[in-house]
Amino acid sequence: MNEPETNPPVPDELTNQIASLRCQVTSLLLALIVVSGTLTVFLWYQSRVTEKSIEAVKPEAIRVTRIFEQNRPALDKLVRQLVVYGQSHPDFLPILKKYGIPLTLAASTNSAPTQ
Repeated sequence: MNEPETNPPVPDELTNQIASLRCQVTSLLLALIVVSGTLTVFLWYQSRVTEKSIEAVKPEAIRVTRIFEQNRPALDKLVRQLVVYGQSHPDFLPILKKYGIPLTLAASTNSAPTQ
């Protein structure tokens, strides 16, 4: 009554295709590992080079920042004078707007927070 189910035999061509696909998947996985390892090493190298570049530029950046902070009162005075000039000469207002200089004296006298 109940006949046992038998799976038909798999043809040799299908077995060869499966083996070929397994070989391709293995090759692709190996290539993926090699490429990701190479990318990791490259990114590590770039981070080291960038770190050394930053360390080389850091003293000069600190020096420039200190000079800027020392000259800040003179720069604030210049900005205040430009705002006054812009208020009396409307043709100069587009230049102030272009460089983001506030058009009122109250806004220009506020000092920026120091870090």
